[in-house]
Amino acid sequence: MPTAPHAHGAVSRSGLVFAVAAYGLWGFLPVYFIALAPSGPFEIVAWRVLLSLVFCAFLIGVTRAWRPFAALLRDRRVVLTMGLAGVLIFVNWQTYVFATLTGQVVEAALGYFINPIVTVFLGVLVLGERLNAIQWVAVGVSIVGVVVLALGYGQLPWIALMLAFSFGFYGLIKKRVGPKVDAVSGLTIETMWLAPLAVVQLVFVAMTTGLTIGTVSAWHTILLLMAGAVTAVPLLLFAAASRRLPLISMGFIQYFAPFIQFLVGVVVLGEPMPLERWIGFALVWLALIVLTFDLVRGVRATRRTPLEPI
Repeated sequence: MPTAPHAHGAVSRSGLVFAVAAYGLWGFLPVYFIALAPSGPFEIVAWRVLLSLVFCAFLIGVTRAWRPFAALLRDRRVVLTMGLAGVLIFVNWQTYVFATLTGQVVEAALGYFINPIVTVFLGVLVLGERLNAIQWVAVGVSIVGVVVLALGYGQLPWIALMLAFSFGFYGLIKKRVGPKVDAVSGLTIETMWLAPLAVVQLVFVAMTTGLTIGTVSAWHTILLLMAGAVTAVPLLLFAAASRRLPLISMGFIQYFAPFIQFLVGVVVLGEPMPLERWIGFALVWLALIVLTFDLVRGVRATRRTPLEPI
């Protein structure tokens, strides 16, 4: 059993390793998808869905977790909720792979930078939560940043907004089911819902541009067959980290992934970063700093508050 870092203020070393590994793998996803060329986004996402289902089923079998998984399948509310979550993660995956393969990795990174702010905003709109003054400042600064980026792009950064809102709503849905559904079971049910759609996509690709699996090279086929593991492993690492680390630590480490993606886009792929984009990103980063400051302040205030007698 992991120690309780929340109670003692200590940070689990294994938790840090798991968290950095999870977000590091997510950060380098663009490199993996680009290596799958000439496969298109429809084929990649379809294989990602089907192979994730196979990989998760394998994990459930190895861990002998079929009984609790079968119990989840008998819960109609959980199954339907995971179906909606599956639709949102499918939109997120499809948008992300499209962005990566069309040279828009920087805008995809922006989507995950603004995701925490979108999550706060959705808390107000959907859950009726109230923001304090500092949180409103963070939301306002991020909106200005998006406007600056829209002016720079000449259009709304729709890829970033699609990624941020699809993952934001996905997070809300996962929050509703809570710890009742573990990472592997959740992804299994989600991909079960998406499997028919993935098959339709593969048929469509086969009838139009043609499937690339098994036709390019042995290395390409191996990489494509790894899509299930590439999808599931970071989720498992994230689940392990979240059980061992306090929320504030996870809050800081979550920026690893978009930061690595940003570096991949700018440094490795050489995507353009004119002045207005730097200004827009700087405003979004400023909003994240403000939001993080508020999170730290809230955690410290909670620790200083004495426990009331039961």
